[in-house]
Amino acid sequence: MADTGSAPAKRMWCSIPERLQLHAAMLALQFGYAGFHVVSRAALNMGISKLVFPVYRNVIALLMLLPFAYFLEKKERPAITLNFLLQFFVLALIGITANQGFYLLGLDNTTPTFASAIQNSVPAITFLMAALLRIEKVRLDRKDGIAKVIGTAFCVAGATVITLYKGPAVYSPAQTLHNTTPVFVSLGDAAGKNWTLGCIYLIGHCLSWSAWLVLQAPVLKKYPARLSVTSYTCFFGLIQFVVIALIFERDAQAWMFHSGGELFTILYAVSDSLQFILYSLL
Repeated sequence: MADTGSAPAKRMWCSIPERLQLHAAMLALQFGYAGFHVVSRAALNMGISKLVFPVYRNVIALLMLLPFAYFLEKKERPAITLNFLLQFFVLALIGITANQGFYLLGLDNTTPTFASAIQNSVPAITFLMAALLRIEKVRLDRKDGIAKVIGTAFCVAGATVITLYKGPAVYSPAQTLHNTTPVFVSLGDAAGKNWTLGCIYLIGHCLSWSAWLVLQAPVLKKYPARLSVTSYTCFFGLIQFVVIALIFERDAQAWMFHSGGELFTILYAVSDSLQFILYSLL
């Protein structure tokens, strides 16, 4: 009787097409990552150190990844060598340290919306890098090849315009008692912020992210254990951030939580850690 009762539930779950499951997982992932932009900016506004924040973030990511990597890939994980360790170190330098470092610096000088929008250039930059390195073939004799080239050109051009063109002021409906004239607020003129520099940092973030995606391909061919590669990369990225933070962050109070809000922003990084897990599994 128990088997009969559990069978319909199992059939109902299996009746969901695998493609729909993957799309639903990626959609949920993007919602979580969109929230991460807002929460990260809130963390910076609270005064959390831009060097300490990624340290705690990668600690959470590593702790979540290690059990999955150890148990799921225990039999298929190749033996580790010095050459593999060097490749993982380089992946961490590009995909963790440079990627997250540029992101936080750019986000601190712009807005979560802008940071999220400019990340749309990552697929185009990735395709361009892969084509230049001969990892992906560009077929100009086919419609899909032409579409990729045109789409890449538009995407890169859009990212360039977003970076170099600040645009008009943004209208704010706030009005004073003695002045009914609309108040215009420039997003890039916050105290101590540099919108143009923030855009350049975010371009560096996108370039680092794309380079990390491209360079992973040859590494995974030699070391076909995706979760383990991600875990090693996260480990070396954590070490790099710890060294940088210990050198440049001299305030011991920066390593402590001063409010529940700061603790929440750190814990929300679990959603970004989940991105690494889902990315590796999917």
